[in-house]
Amino acid sequence: MNTYQNCIEACMECIAACNHCVSSCLREKNVGDMAACISTDLECAAICAAAVSLMSMESKFVHETCKLCAGICNACAEECEKHTMDHCRKCAAVCRYCAEECRGIAEA
Repeated sequence: MNTYQNCIEACMECIAACNHCVSSCLREKNVGDMAACISTDLECAAICAAAVSLMSMESKFVHETCKLCAGICNACAEECEKHTMDHCRKCAAVCRYCAEECRGIAEA
């Protein structure tokens, strides 16, 4: 099994949660109020996808990428936690878990 398998799975779950949060935020009545959440979700999904790619290649940049990914996942969780919608709360929880997994790789 790939050394990074748990982190890859956490990142994939985070991408899905962030994408779902974006699409749900876009359907909110006050979509303008969700701009920061949408933007952070997109950034989080992007870094998670990059981390998955580098981990699957066993790149020498995995540790630095996972450190950055953990930071962005935490920032996304903080933004999502500002909102009361269920999709934002679920996204925040998934982002927190992904940040933990990425931090574990970054510090290894």
